[in-house]
Amino acid sequence: MADSKTPSFAKKCLDKLALITGMEHRMIVMLGALLAIWLVLNTLTGGIFLSARNLYNLSVQSSVVAIMATGMVLVIVTRHIDLSVGSLLGFVGMSIAWMQVELFPIGQGWWPLAIVFGVLIGAALGAMQGWWIAYQGIPAFVVTLGGLLMFRGAAFMVTEGRTVAPMDPTYQLLGGGINGSIGGTASTVLALLCIVVLISAAWYRRHKNSKNNKPQRSLVFELLHIGFWAGVILAFVNIMNSYTLPRSDEARGIPIPVLIMIGTVLVMTFIATRTRFGRYVFAIGGNPNAASLSGINVKKVTVFVFVVMGVLCAIAAVVTTARLNAGTNSMGTLAELNVIAAAVIGGTSLAGGAGTIPGAILGAVIMQSLDNGMVLLGVSSAMRMIVMGLVLVIAVWFDVAYTRRRQ
Repeated sequence: MADSKTPSFAKKCLDKLALITGMEHRMIVMLGALLAIWLVLNTLTGGIFLSARNLYNLSVQSSVVAIMATGMVLVIVTRHIDLSVGSLLGFVGMSIAWMQVELFPIGQGWWPLAIVFGVLIGAALGAMQGWWIAYQGIPAFVVTLGGLLMFRGAAFMVTEGRTVAPMDPTYQLLGGGINGSIGGTASTVLALLCIVVLISAAWYRRHKNSKNNKPQRSLVFELLHIGFWAGVILAFVNIMNSYTLPRSDEARGIPIPVLIMIGTVLVMTFIATRTRFGRYVFAIGGNPNAASLSGINVKKVTVFVFVVMGVLCAIAAVVTTARLNAGTNSMGTLAELNVIAAAVIGGTSLAGGAGTIPGAILGAVIMQSLDNGMVLLGVSSAMRMIVMGLVLVIAVWFDVAYTRRRQ
């Protein structure tokens, strides 16, 4: 009779994939689910879903949710929730659009000031919500639910419900529209630089582990790890270069919103894993009382978490208004649901204390892929909402089951 403690074939495969990819088992399973979703949608749409054009659009569409999801990870890790992110995006976006159309002359290069103004608004409103939660003891659900209503109303009041347009031509590039990408040559060069960084990081890690006598991957798995991620980078850039500009053979390359999202992910990952603030966030999520007794200023950290969330909403608002070339009152409607779902699907536990930034990005891509595929299939908006709601429930069920099994 086989030993009950002997790893199953599936677990052995997951272990080897974890060595190759550097991802946790849960992330690998979610990545497999994403690939399965893509294949099914591609079959149902007759090959349209995995076309270069649709994947380019999908990457741009995913950027806004992904940017905000990186902040939602920290919020949920600290055992809070933020229901106001969609409305905050709408208010900041309308404020930025109003400044460009009503305050500054179009085409005179004043748009960076509008962005700075929007980021400051996002940070200030995030701090306000964090103060009510941390220092006044009001549950985050109540505070941010109030914010959802207040910021949506404020967005309407900025222009009395009017749509404001157009945006500055240079500013529009940040939305990834026509010419809103870096081109084929620059994208290829960037991909090669990323691969060089990947190889250098692997060499440095192996050298450091060897010097400190720490365990590390075998050389074969190290090479497979580098090869896997180099392949992912090259495949992504090849797809982006396959989509050309209208009436031209010139490759579009990587969209600017995707570069903004990648930069946000790198910064937020560094903050979450390499800074004292990030360690405090996860310590608070694991046990707030123990964190407080150990000397962590829980209230201050909580406020700063919501400040970060506000700043990320402002960045998402910049991408949204630039892509729409306008400020509209519908911006960010129900975005909070997609953002929360992306974080949860990506492995952020609603119980707090656990979550990853890359996981939230994967969750955002899964959510946007489902929505994008259903639009291509002509599914009604009502049915799309039902499907997205079911996905969220299933994701939470999976999180509960996974946590229970690990315990």
